[in-house]
Amino acid sequence: MLMNPTRRQLLIGAAASAAYGQKELREKAPERKHLLIKLIPPPFVAEALLPATKWRPFPPAADRAGWEQIPAAFRPALVETAVVRIGSEWPVLPASLFLEYKRNGNRTRYQDPYFARREHLRDLVLAECIEFRGRFVDGIADAVWSICEESFWGVPAHLAEQRTGVGLPDIEDPIIDLFAAETSAMLAWIWYLLGPELDKASPRIGERIHCEAERRILKPARERIDLHWMGLDPSDDTAMNNHTPWTNSNGLTTALLLEPDQQRRVGVVVKSLASLDRFLDVYKDDGGCDEGPGYWSEAAGALMDCLETLHSASGGRIDVFDMPLLRKWGRYILRAHVAGDFFINFADAAPRVRPPADVVYRYGKRIGDKDLQAMGGWLFHRGSGSVPLTRNMGRQLQQLFHYDDLAHAPVKEPLLRDVWLPGIQVMTARRREGSTDGLYVAAQGGNNGESHNHNDVGNFIVYADGKPVIVDIGVENYTSKTFSSRRYEIWTMQSAWHNLPTIGGVMQGGGPGYRATGVQYRAGDEAAEFSLNLASAYLPEAGIRSWLRTIRLDRRADELTIEDRSELAAADKEVFFTLMAAYRPDVRGAGALTVGPLALLYDSTLQPVIEDVALTDSKLRASWGDRLWRIRLAGRMTGAKGAWSIRLHKT
Repeated sequence: MLMNPTRRQLLIGAAASAAYGQKELREKAPERKHLLIKLIPPPFVAEALLPATKWRPFPPAADRAGWEQIPAAFRPALVETAVVRIGSEWPVLPASLFLEYKRNGNRTRYQDPYFARREHLRDLVLAECIEFRGRFVDGIADAVWSICEESFWGVPAHLAEQRTGVGLPDIEDPIIDLFAAETSAMLAWIWYLLGPELDKASPRIGERIHCEAERRILKPARERIDLHWMGLDPSDDTAMNNHTPWTNSNGLTTALLLEPDQQRRVGVVVKSLASLDRFLDVYKDDGGCDEGPGYWSEAAGALMDCLETLHSASGGRIDVFDMPLLRKWGRYILRAHVAGDFFINFADAAPRVRPPADVVYRYGKRIGDKDLQAMGGWLFHRGSGSVPLTRNMGRQLQQLFHYDDLAHAPVKEPLLRDVWLPGIQVMTARRREGSTDGLYVAAQGGNNGESHNHNDVGNFIVYADGKPVIVDIGVENYTSKTFSSRRYEIWTMQSAWHNLPTIGGVMQGGGPGYRATGVQYRAGDEAAEFSLNLASAYLPEAGIRSWLRTIRLDRRADELTIEDRSELAAADKEVFFTLMAAYRPDVRGAGALTVGPLALLYDSTLQPVIEDVALTDSKLRASWGDRLWRIRLAGRMTGAKGAWSIRLHKT
C-alpha cells in the first residue's frame, strides 16, 4: 500500500494507538463466574471419567467392522491421495526458515511446509485405516518419527512466551501453543488407531510418541499456570480468546488418550475446566463472539469439542449442553451470516467464511437447535456433500463416522431479518426474513480493546441482494507486526480505512477506553435503527464533544440512511467520511454517485475523492479480488456543530 500525503497525515496519533501487545490496552477479563466447575465439580470428574482402557471414542483400525461404516464412495479417493503422498517429497523445516519470523516477520514460509507435513501424515493414516493392508505403515512411521524430531511442535509466531522470546526454540523450555497441542492430539489419535501396527514396525515409535507428548505437552500442562491461554495466572487479568478452548481441546485429547494414570487424567480435566471457565467469563449473555465468525469454529466450536470429548470419555455422564450461554453462543454463527459464503467481518474476520458443516451440525444437535442443524446441512450440501480434510484428527474422525447423519440433516440457509447482540453491540438487519433481496446492513459499537481488534467503533457494512457493496476490508496475512505494539500502523487496522469519519486528520485510538457510548437499538416491521456516540472512540486531539451516528434501514423503501451529528470543542476543522467500496464508484453529479447496484446520495457540501486501492496481499485478494475503492467525502466544519447524511438505495 503506497503512502500518500493524506495517509501520512492520518498516522497522527497512530503511535499512541499502537499498543495492541500491551496488557493495559486490552480488555480485562470480567468477574469470574466458574460456570463449568460449578456444574462439573472435581469429585464428580473423578467419579465419572472412564479409565483410558475403557474409552473407545472411535473404532481402532483393527476393528474392520467399524471402519466398514465409512461410506464406500469416499474410500478410493482417500487411498489414492495417500498413494500420491508416498511418492512425494517430505517437506523440510530448516532453522533459517524458522528464523524468518524474527528476521523479517514472515509467518507463512515456515508454516506452509509445517502444515504440509501434518497433512501428509493425515492422508497416510486415513488410507491405512481404510485399507488396512500395511502398505502405508512405513510412511506413517517415517512421518511420525520426523515430527517427533522437530525441536518445537508449534510455529515461530507463538514463541513469545518462551523465556528467550522469538527466534529458535529452546528445547529445555517447552511451551504449549495452538499447534503444539494440535500435533500432540494428532499423534495421540494415530497411536489410538494404529498402535499395534506401528509396534510391528518398531516398539520405539509408540514409546517416542508417549515420551514426546509427556515432555512437550502433558508435563507443562500439569505444572505450569503462566501460559497466557490457560487463564490461570493470577497476575494476568486480561481476557482470553480462541486460543483457550482450541488449545484445551487438543490437550484434553492428548491426556485422555495417552495418559495411563487415572489420577493425572482427572487432574488434566479439572485444570482444563478451570481454564475454560476463564474463557467463558469473557462472553456476554447474548453469546456474541467479538473475534468474528471466522474464529467461531476455533472458539465456540472448540469449546464444544472439549465438552463432547468429556461427554464421550465419561460415558455420557458429563453433560452440560443445556447451559444457556453455550446455546446462545452456538447460534452466533447463524446470526452472523449475511448470504452464501459471506458473513459479517468486523475486526480480523474475513468476509468469506465456510464454517465446518459437521461442527455446526453437531453443535446444533447437542443443544437441540433445529436452525443450527439445518445450517450444518446447508453448509454440507453447499460443499457438494463431500468430506473435507482437516488437520484436526478428532474432527476428521467425527466427519467420517457421522457422515450419514449430516447427509440426511435438514437444509436451510439462515437469513435472519434482525439480530441484536447487546454484549458486543453488533446489529444486523435485512429487508425481509428468509430472503437476500434488497438491502442488508450490519453495524457495531463496542470498544477498541476487543480481541483481534481494529479501530472501528461505529463501522458498518452494506450488501445489496446478497452481494457486498460497502465493505469492511478485513485483515492481511498475519506477520510479526500484526500482534505487536505496531499493530495500528497497519492500514487495515486504522479507522480512516473503515466506514467512519476522520476529524482534522485524527483517527480513533486503540484500547478499551476508546469506545461507543449511548448505544441504542430498535427494530420492527417498518425499520431497524442503531445509534451511538462515537466521541469517546477518538483520540483527544480530535476535540470531539459529541458525535452521534444513526444508521436506519427503511424496509418499505428499501433504503439505508446514515446520519452524523457532531459538536467539536473548536471550529474550522477538516472532516472526511470514508466509505470502502467493492465496486468502482461513478460520480453522477453534486451529491450523488453510484456504487455497483446502489445509488449513494450525500450532502452536496462534501467533495468526493475516489481512490483506487490495489490489493497485493493474498488474503485480501482471496476476499475481494485485485482491488477495492475508497470514497472520501471531504468537507470542512466552519462552526462547532455539524450534520451530514448519506443515503443508499438500489438503482
